[in-house]
Amino acid sequence: MPTLQDPSGARNHLDTLNPEQREAVEHLEGPLLVLAGAGSGKTRVLTSRVVHLIREHGISPDRILAVTFTNKAAGEMRERIRSMLGGDPAGIWIGTFHSLGARLLRRHAELLGWASTFTIFDAEESLREIKRVQVGLDIDPKRWKPKALRTVLSDAKNQLVSPEEFWEDHGEGFDLFLRQAARVYPEYQSSLKAQNAFDFDDLLVKPIQLFEGHAQVLERYRSRFGFLLVDEYQDTNRAQYRFLELLGKEHGNLMVVGDDDQSIYGWRGADIRNILDFEGTFPDAKVIRLERNYRSTERILQAANEVIRQNLRRKGKTLHTDRAGGDLLTVVECLDERDEARWIVETIQGWKEGAMDGRYRGFSILYRTNAQSRALEDAFRRAGVPYQIVGGVRFYERREIQDVLAYLRIISNPLDEAAFLRVVNYPRRGVGDTSKERLVQWAQEERMTLLEGARRATEIPDLRGQSAASLERFAELIQVYSGRAARVSVGRLLEELIEELDLLTNLRDEGPDGEDRAENVKELVAGALDFDARLVEEWEGDPPDHFTELDLFLQHVALVTDVDRHDPDSDAVTLMTLHNAKGLEFPIVFIAGMEDGLFPLSRSFDEPEQLEEERRLFYVGITRAEDRLVLTHARERRRAGDFTYGSLSSFVEAVPAELRETERTPAVLRRSGPAGTGTRRLARTRASEQPDPDLDLDMELNQDLPRFTKGERVAHGTFGSGSVVDVDGFGRDLKVVVNFDSVGRKKLLARYADLTKEMGG
Repeated sequence: MPTLQDPSGARNHLDTLNPEQREAVEHLEGPLLVLAGAGSGKTRVLTSRVVHLIREHGISPDRILAVTFTNKAAGEMRERIRSMLGGDPAGIWIGTFHSLGARLLRRHAELLGWASTFTIFDAEESLREIKRVQVGLDIDPKRWKPKALRTVLSDAKNQLVSPEEFWEDHGEGFDLFLRQAARVYPEYQSSLKAQNAFDFDDLLVKPIQLFEGHAQVLERYRSRFGFLLVDEYQDTNRAQYRFLELLGKEHGNLMVVGDDDQSIYGWRGADIRNILDFEGTFPDAKVIRLERNYRSTERILQAANEVIRQNLRRKGKTLHTDRAGGDLLTVVECLDERDEARWIVETIQGWKEGAMDGRYRGFSILYRTNAQSRALEDAFRRAGVPYQIVGGVRFYERREIQDVLAYLRIISNPLDEAAFLRVVNYPRRGVGDTSKERLVQWAQEERMTLLEGARRATEIPDLRGQSAASLERFAELIQVYSGRAARVSVGRLLEELIEELDLLTNLRDEGPDGEDRAENVKELVAGALDFDARLVEEWEGDPPDHFTELDLFLQHVALVTDVDRHDPDSDAVTLMTLHNAKGLEFPIVFIAGMEDGLFPLSRSFDEPEQLEEERRLFYVGITRAEDRLVLTHARERRRAGDFTYGSLSSFVEAVPAELRETERTPAVLRRSGPAGTGTRRLARTRASEQPDPDLDLDMELNQDLPRFTKGERVAHGTFGSGSVVDVDGFGRDLKVVVNFDSVGRKKLLARYADLTKEMGG
């Protein structure tokens, strides 16, 4: 192994560590659980441990596997390790579970029946594929929502439930929705395989199938990776746990770093029991708590500690800091979401001039649901204040970017039918829907790919000459660029393709948004020109001849997340959901929408586990703030077209009174004198046509409580569509009787039923 020298001193990596951090870094063999509180320097511990293993114990970098939860974190970890070692740790694997899974599959996909040039379908592409499968099975996508089906299939995969097992459990069961999912699941998987494609969840599941079905492959990686390090362990699901178990259980050199108080992804399959029961799985595990916070003031941490202490399912720890005192938390009552947004923007403008050196990047606004960003964006635009949204419409999901990527996908993978159908007539080349239908039918009958069918389009019966000629030219274009992909960089390939298609001119001709779309494509080209394939893959020896930089670029693009695209150097206010905020920090943080029913969401009130996860999410929000935290709540808020009314979140009330100060916006002061009276009076006049004066309206009028009237049409995720025939009760006890088209009458508690109103209903 080449010697890596640290120019700043042999033991530099230990000098800045506190005693608990140092103990974790110096641990050598055996399982280790590091309970790392928010802002406690866990990234420093992880990187220092890698450096310590290499420098002090002579462990070769290629025997170390480090798992992170974002690509950005993986890049930062590698850069820190390189800096501390004074050289590149060649051979080390650092990445997310998904990127590491993709890396394994690039090497061994053939063992599972895929080619190594597979396509990775992102969320939108998998959704379209599920819809295509539904149509083929005559399962109405309007009645059985593709998004709901995708969620069920994703959950099944993350729980390692195969299509066959899912059919056994639900194929002939009483739940009509799950019966449809049981039909879709195997056909969806077959369609992916036919197109040489994986979806995101397959990147977790297929490596496990690879290990379990091919002992020699498992033994190769089990013996290679003698040391495993895992970040954000509290957010692992069943599939990720099994992956680590297969690789690390035998030698036991598994270090996991996490915070059970920040486990916030239960809704997408994360299992908090993985961290809570770690000592049960590894009885000889060592446990180290990192409780010293280097980020926030004393008052912010006191508030966080008091809030999270109410949770029962936790390991238990108390954050402390040397940053004594600090500003009180500010709780601001607003009139509505527009008043809330206006007050936040004006406050940021004032504070920026006074304390932020004229910069906006020190401010962040967090919220529970994406829908809350609309009013905030309006206020920022009106005020001319720069902002960036983490989340929202993702760059790689924009229509024009998806079109260009579809070209690259079909160039890389000729079996990708979804990509073929997306761009075969883009830009327009005279291949209409009828021509595509005839091509698809003929290709199926002749048992060939769509691309091969396009090559032989003149043989297709009833296909117009112009369409056939266009299909043949398209097939020739793809063939030419497939050849080019093996010889030129992906950046150059993309430049040539866009020029040949005259794509920028076509986009600019689309109208007012055309120039923006063209600029987005130019940004994609710039990213391709900067792309360094070595950051995605390091081959032992020479890469396979049939493998290209284009394949790695598409893999990189498919795995980019919202947080990866956050630019901390941009002088703009950052807006994002609380889920997207984990791992980030800002001097001043606003959490908007602190009303019962919105945060926490109504559906969590009677589900203790959900309520604890909502509380952990609030804890995450609090601990993003370094210097100041502001919590805003509105008396009324427009949601889904209706006005709703709510009271201050119980989460805020859990913060001791001596840690918070209260304010009201000018609009609230104008509307109603003393704090609180206006809210209650307004709620009583609008809550119901026949208000009951004995009801606790502050509880009853929370954000998510639906209202229904007899005769209107509604839809249910399991039972499908139906008509409301009776409404009984009030507020949280509202019950509706629905006559469903498929299963007859059902009496449902409205706050649990998740009914949606159908247009025209």
